[in-house]
Amino acid sequence: MQFSILGSSSSGNAGLLLTENCKVLIDAGFSCKRICGMLEERDVKPEEIDAIFVTHEHSDHIAGISTFSKRFGPKIFANPLTAKAIQPKLKNRPNWALFQTGTQFEFRDITVESFSIPHDAHDPVGFKFTSGRGDDLFSPIKRMAWVTDLGFAPQNIAQRIQDVDTLVVESNYDDQMLQDDTRRPWALKQRISGRHGHLSNSAAKDLLTSIELPRWNRVYLAHLSSDCNSSAAVDSTFAELRQNASFHIETIHSGSGCALDAV
Repeated sequence: MQFSILGSSSSGNAGLLLTENCKVLIDAGFSCKRICGMLEERDVKPEEIDAIFVTHEHSDHIAGISTFSKRFGPKIFANPLTAKAIQPKLKNRPNWALFQTGTQFEFRDITVESFSIPHDAHDPVGFKFTSGRGDDLFSPIKRMAWVTDLGFAPQNIAQRIQDVDTLVVESNYDDQMLQDDTRRPWALKQRISGRHGHLSNSAAKDLLTSIELPRWNRVYLAHLSSDCNSSAAVDSTFAELRQNASFHIETIHSGSGCALDAV
C-alpha cells in the first residue's frame, strides 16, 4: 500500500491510495486539470484511477468530480445522502457506488470501513482502508485512515483509528488566531469551532494523546486553514508530542501535499 496527500486545505482536499490491484482517490476537491497534474507528478495516469471515495458534499472535497468522472469514468463511492446532495451540482451522472455509513465492504483488494463524523454536512464520513494478504513479507497487512472535517472526536473514532499505520487527521485552526480574525463574523467563528465544525490544533493533539498504544507510523496533520492557522501555531501545539511520540508527525501546509510513500 502506498499513499500520498495530493493537497489539503480549506480550498481543496484529495488523497491518493495505491495497492497491488487498484488506484483510488479520497475526495477530489480540486479541478480536474489540477488533479491530473498532481497524479502525473506521482507517475499515475488519471485514467488509471479506479474509484473516488467521497467523505461529504462540500466543494473543497468534490470540486473535480464532475469533470474527472466524465472523462475517466471511475466509480464514485458515497453514502446515499451525500450522493443525493452532490448530484444536482454535477453536469453528468457519474458511476455511483452507494454504501451505508457504518458498513464495511470490499473494493478490489481493499477493505473499506466508513464511520460517521460530526460535521455540518448531510452524512459526513471518515474512511479506514485495509489491504494486504498478511501471509508473507511481500504483502503485509497495512491500514490507513482519513479523518478530516469534524467538530469533535467521539470515542468511536478513537477506536477506529488506533490500529492504522498511517493516519490523516484534521488540525484546522488555532483557537486564538480564529478569535482574532477580523474578517470572519462571530456566527462563522461559532460554526467553525462548534461540535459540527472543525478540529482545532489543540483538539487534534488531545485526540492523538488520548489513544493508548497507537500503531501509527506516520500522522499527517491536514486541512489547515490558510487564515486561522500557521506552521508556527501547529509547531507550538505539537512540539512536546513530536518530541516524545514513537511516530512521525508531518504537517501538510495549506494547499500543499506530500510525496507518494509506503504506508
